[in-house]
Amino acid sequence: MTNSAASVDDLVLANLPLIGYAVSELLHRVPPSVSRDELASAGSLALVLAARAYDPTTGVPFARYASLRIRGALLDELRSMDWASRGARQRVRELAATSERLTAALGRAPSRTELAGAMGTDVAAVDRAAQETARRVLSIDAADPAVTDMVRDDSPNPEEALLTAERLHWLRAAVHTLPERLRVVVEGIFLQDRSVAELADELGVTQSRISQLRTEALSLLRDGLNANLEPDLVHTGERPDGVAERRRQMYFASVAARAAMASTPSAVPGVVPTQRAAAMPAVSA
Repeated sequence: MTNSAASVDDLVLANLPLIGYAVSELLHRVPPSVSRDELASAGSLALVLAARAYDPTTGVPFARYASLRIRGALLDELRSMDWASRGARQRVRELAATSERLTAALGRAPSRTELAGAMGTDVAAVDRAAQETARRVLSIDAADPAVTDMVRDDSPNPEEALLTAERLHWLRAAVHTLPERLRVVVEGIFLQDRSVAELADELGVTQSRISQLRTEALSLLRDGLNANLEPDLVHTGERPDGVAERRRQMYFASVAARAAMASTPSAVPGVVPTQRAAAMPAVSA
């Protein structure tokens, strides 16, 4: 989905503070040589792209969706700052380890000659390693472990992306097929950030009843998904011929019919799956 230029501008202007929050949080965990301006530039571009791609019909708040896109862009920017080759990073780590070991043994900072002897090399090589350490912008392997964890590539592979997209496709169909009252509760709590009290007032029931409807809806969603994706996980009701079980079976069939009529999920999750994943809880078997 592509939004109009006016709506994109409105979303960007209203959510500019997200960039500052994300950049400030990240700067506390990286070397001081990392440029705030470069991170802010990457975050700004991500915000604009998020505003262009945002689909309000998913019900996911834009701020939540944009925050994920901005954070991902900042981590990509950090990866691009890692100038050092693998050999250079290894020399930096070796020099640091040797320096720490000799300092502890000698009770003082070691000389260049002592470092060269301990490393089995010459003074020139020690000087080169020291220069690489001084001009290091951000070495992913040698940086603080917290930064290393942050810049890991945890994105799904193509097979995982396809499975995720397919499951979200079925989840969307299952939510739309829920009985109206259950659907209102699920969409209100998980997609619209509405409170239990607000939903209780709208439906004219108690807050505890809303909690019961939520539990009932999630159970039905789980069985609706499993009936079509993993049938062995679906438990048969106590009365297979009873009215309640027949209604469940009708719901399962309706979910399958709606999913079949909808478009086939893409192999690579796009904007809609990403936004849905940010809002809906995992419906476990």
